[in-house]
Amino acid sequence: MAYFRVNDRCNGCLACVQNCPATALSHEDVGQQRTLRHNMAACARCGQCWRVCPQDAIEFQFFLNGPWEEVVTLELVRCNVCGEPLYTSNFRRTLASRYQGEFESFCSRHRREVDRLGQAHFNPGPSN
Repeated sequence: MAYFRVNDRCNGCLACVQNCPATALSHEDVGQQRTLRHNMAACARCGQCWRVCPQDAIEFQFFLNGPWEEVVTLELVRCNVCGEPLYTSNFRRTLASRYQGEFESFCSRHRREVDRLGQAHFNPGPSN
């Protein structure tokens, strides 16, 4: 989907191209046609093109209301007790390789409970 859009009032005057501080706009003249081009990666979304256009041809609202696009979907690792999402399985593999081991999957609340039970078991305290 193109976020930079112009309406039919665009007359190709290049005011937007000449005033873009990020140089995200360019043009190409080939044969009898002029093509305006926009690079979304370079665009600062500052609105300068919209402000300087003498024809009110820039449809700036599409910069502000762009849809969310899915980039990647990864498998989640959840707490073994309550099912709360913790991190992704890819991140778990990264941790395992960095720290040479496997990890139990507990949220912070259940991690404290497991630690408390372990301490009570291994360090029972003074006997009466």
